[in-house]
Amino acid sequence: QVQLVESGGGSVQAGNSLTLSCTASGGTFSSYAMAWFRQVPGEEREFVAAISWSGTSSTSADSMKGRFTISRDNAKNTMYLKISSLKPDDAAVYFCAAGNYYSDGVGGLANPAAMYDYWGQGTQVTVSS
Repeated sequence: QVQLVESGGGSVQAGNSLTLSCTASGGTFSSYAMAWFRQVPGEEREFVAAISWSGTSSTSADSMKGRFTISRDNAKNTMYLKISSLKPDDAAVYFCAAGNYYSDGVGGLANPAAMYDYWGQGTQVTVSS
């Protein structure tokens, strides 16, 4: 079992960057594939990026490529999401997730969230224009 806690959200001016963190406890962090999702109230949860157990492989949604960078530090039980050149449309609650499998094609699934068993409570990102 693993518990996930996101941090690093806040209010950011459009064009700036922000790094979110997800810290895991209660399990072997390096054994899990990890991912970031985001959700706006009233909308479905959206896949952002995923990373393999070792961190050697990662993928992101097509619309996120170039501005979103996922990484992990297993020694710190922490996963990161760096968002560059923030846009107003990036405002959302960002969730981290953990699961047993990684695939470069996870973002192309009809329901990527179904691949993950554990979720954090989310951290709010607000972007001012």
